[in-house]
Amino acid sequence: MNQQNALAVTATLLIILWTSLGCSRQAEDTELVIMTHDSFDISQEIIAEFESTNDAKVVIQKAGDAGQALIRAILEKGNPSADLLYGVDNTYLGRALAENIFDPYKPQLLSKIPESLILDPTNHVTSIDYSYVTLNYDKEFLLKNGLLPPTTLEELTEDVWKGSVVVENPAVSSPGLAFLLATIAYFGEDDDYDYLDFWREMRSNNVLVKDGWSDAYYTDFSLYGGDRPLVVSYATSPAAEVFFSEVKLIEPPTGNVLIDKGSFLQIEGIGILKGANSTTLAKKFIDFALGVRFQEDFPAKMFVYPVNKDAKVPDFFKFAEVPTQPAYITPERINTHRDKWIESWTNTVIR
Repeated sequence: MNQQNALAVTATLLIILWTSLGCSRQAEDTELVIMTHDSFDISQEIIAEFESTNDAKVVIQKAGDAGQALIRAILEKGNPSADLLYGVDNTYLGRALAENIFDPYKPQLLSKIPESLILDPTNHVTSIDYSYVTLNYDKEFLLKNGLLPPTTLEELTEDVWKGSVVVENPAVSSPGLAFLLATIAYFGEDDDYDYLDFWREMRSNNVLVKDGWSDAYYTDFSLYGGDRPLVVSYATSPAAEVFFSEVKLIEPPTGNVLIDKGSFLQIEGIGILKGANSTTLAKKFIDFALGVRFQEDFPAKMFVYPVNKDAKVPDFFKFAEVPTQPAYITPERINTHRDKWIESWTNTVIR
């Protein structure tokens, strides 16, 4: 090859490289892909505001429940189809960190998050919202049957509550797992009477297990025609009943069973996936998601609380009683024991 041809080939390669880098840079500047769970909901005008401000397009990629979304992100490690993963909670955080799928980022508004709601001190996952998984009860059912809401978890094993409780399977359900964790915190693992003893008695007391929250709540809960007056749901569910009611209600038809350590604080976060194409936009979106505008939009859609202490919740959240002493288990301990706990629960309750 003569010198002239060599220069021509070199120039062509430089043009191709420049074009390739330019296209990559352009893609980063114009599109942000967010992988999330199916329950994610935010107003389109909020997303449009971010798009307009950053001259970019946001693509929401729903990937099943929180656990399924995390598994997908792990399978795509190093070459993710998304830039951000939204919805990693404290029941799965330990696994996410152990898999090293996130790049760290310290957002500008981190100081607006109370210390008790900091999901990940290493800043690989930033807290965005939180909620409480707890038991809900059907007020009318209990009134008609002369019952008072239980004040301890032990009461659920008594004859008066036989065939009255529906829960979700912790192997496939986020609230189901959260409630299992609450019982582990409440009863312990190796005490004279531990969490498996409780679940063994719950099985004898005809507890009903469903795979998902929707099926448990809208099929088996007595409020919607089922025969179970107690259901594992969320502390915001009574507020949601008021919000969605076709007639104006002065109080919700359901209540929360607020037993100390009988509920579970679930914190959700967002993280930048390693190998993401649009890391600059991803950082901007995390900052945006912690802002008051974003934080005040989703409570009426996902019925969770904002983590930004300056953000306000809708008026109907006054019906969402907050547990004073929710259960707490560190993400590290959950990650170490989660599979064993679920297997032990399954062997005790299902098999």
